[in-house]
Amino acid sequence: MGLLDTLRSVLGTSAETDATRDADPEDLFGMSTAYVTMEADLSYDHCGEAALCFSGVDSTAFEDTIDEVEAILEAGELETGTGYHEYEDDHGYRWFVLEDDDPEDLVTSVHFAADTFVEQGFGSRLLAAVFGFEKDDRGAYWVYSFRRGAYYPFVPDGDHERDNRTEFKLRSVLDGELEIEDDEAYWYPLWPDAAGGHPWE
Repeated sequence: MGLLDTLRSVLGTSAETDATRDADPEDLFGMSTAYVTMEADLSYDHCGEAALCFSGVDSTAFEDTIDEVEAILEAGELETGTGYHEYEDDHGYRWFVLEDDDPEDLVTSVHFAADTFVEQGFGSRLLAAVFGFEKDDRGAYWVYSFRRGAYYPFVPDGDHERDNRTEFKLRSVLDGELEIEDDEAYWYPLWPDAAGGHPWE
């Protein structure tokens, strides 16, 4: 199984049978308190960015949904200063990347975007919401899998290596505050296209 097939089986369209429930954007609000815990208990700062990853479909209705999400994010940019841009990674997956110094605004913007997909009947296209943190110039991420309805930690260490010890520590501290994926086989690494970058870069 190749890298792209693995991503699809864990987060994407071939994971229908593994989905524990329908995508629920309300779960994303759990990250609001997690930001506080990450800083207070683990000395992590948020990196000022979060992202929503989704798979596309050749459909006029889907592209209309993308236009609606863009309009919502543009309105949010005027109201809260939350910037955004779109990105397509090397695997063909699309991202809405949000930038803001206020983590609450990031959570709200990701939620609005995800909720729009669900309301328009494209919740099945949602793959993951990713929230970035940093400590001592190293990145750490909480990934919410829409297929599994749960979060998991991802801490890259070098080139395609993971810091499992730190991931387990993050789980132990945030367990109970976030709905964390029990099956570690679904803790899929979202490697960036460029070494040292965020998963959405």
